[in-house]
Amino acid sequence: MRPLNGTTPREAPGHRKGPSGGMAPRVYQRSKRPARRDPAPSRLAFKLERLWLTPAVRAFTRIGLPLVLIVAGLGVWLGDPGRRAELVAQVQDVKDAIEHRPEFMVKLLKIEGASPEVAHAVRAMLPVGLPASSFDIDLDAYRDTIRRLDAVADARLVIRPGGVLEADVTERVPAILWRQPAGLEMLDASGHRVATLISRDARPDLPVISGMGADKAVPEALEIIADAGPILPRLRGLERLGERRWDMVLDHDQRIMLPETDPVAALDRILALNTAEDLLARDFTVIDFRNKDRPTIRLSDNALAEFRRVQSDILKARATQ
Repeated sequence: MRPLNGTTPREAPGHRKGPSGGMAPRVYQRSKRPARRDPAPSRLAFKLERLWLTPAVRAFTRIGLPLVLIVAGLGVWLGDPGRRAELVAQVQDVKDAIEHRPEFMVKLLKIEGASPEVAHAVRAMLPVGLPASSFDIDLDAYRDTIRRLDAVADARLVIRPGGVLEADVTERVPAILWRQPAGLEMLDASGHRVATLISRDARPDLPVISGMGADKAVPEALEIIADAGPILPRLRGLERLGERRWDMVLDHDQRIMLPETDPVAALDRILALNTAEDLLARDFTVIDFRNKDRPTIRLSDNALAEFRRVQSDILKARATQ
C-alpha cells in the first residue's frame, strides 16, 4: 500500500529484501519524543513563592530594602566630616539667600499710639538693627518685651508691605496717685503702675491715695471718690489702713473713717446727714462710721471746750432756778 502523498516511506535501518527477492515487509519506527517536564514546583520554589506572597516581605522588598540601601549610602557619604561641613554650609547659604531677599527685609519701625518717652523705649528694645530680615525678628518675644513696660497695656506688631514694622501701642491711662515713702507712683484704674511722678504739681488732676496695700484696692478707691461729689473740693485723699479699709482725709485736718465693708453706702449716709443737718460744716476732727449702727463724732479741742462751757452754763442756769 502506498501513502496517499506519493512519497516513499523511510525504511527502517537494517531493512532487507525478502528471500524471494521481493521486498520484505516495511517496519516503521516512531520518533522519540522529549520527556515531559513535571509542572509541579520544587520545594524551594514553593517556599519562595509563599514567602513572596507575605505582605510584610513584599512591603520590605518594595519599600524597606530601597530605604535601607539609601540610608546606608547616605551614612557612608556623610561619614566624612568634610562632606558634612560642606553640606551644612551649602544649606546655610541657600537659607541666607532666601531670607535676605528684598521682599523679606524690614527697613522701618513705625510706632503708633505711644508717647515720645514710650516710643523711644520701644525703639531701644528692638532686638536687631534695621534693615534686617523679617526672619531675624521674633515678633512674639519683641511684643512680650514691650508689654513689660509699666506704661504699656498692650502692643500689636505687624509687618506691612514695603518693609515696615508697625507697632500699635496701647498705653495705660493714669487714674490715681499712690503716695509712698519713696515718692509718688501713677496707677491706672486696675492698680497697675504706670510711672513715677517727681512732683504732685505735675498731675494735680489726679486724686491721691496712701497706705500699704492701697494699690490693690484702687477700684474701690475710685468708687468712693466718684461718690464723694459734694465734698470732692474738700477731699485731700484716701488713706488705706490695715490693708482693709479707707479713711477720707479732708481739709482742716478732718477725717471720715469708713467701714471695711460697703464703704460707698456709708458715704452716702454721711452725705445725706450733711444735706439734712449740715454735718460736715461743724467743728470736728473725726467722723467715725466704722460701725454703721453707732456712728460717732470727735470734736476739735475748741469745739469741745465750747461744748463743755455751754453745758456748764446750762447746769448753772438749772441750779439757780
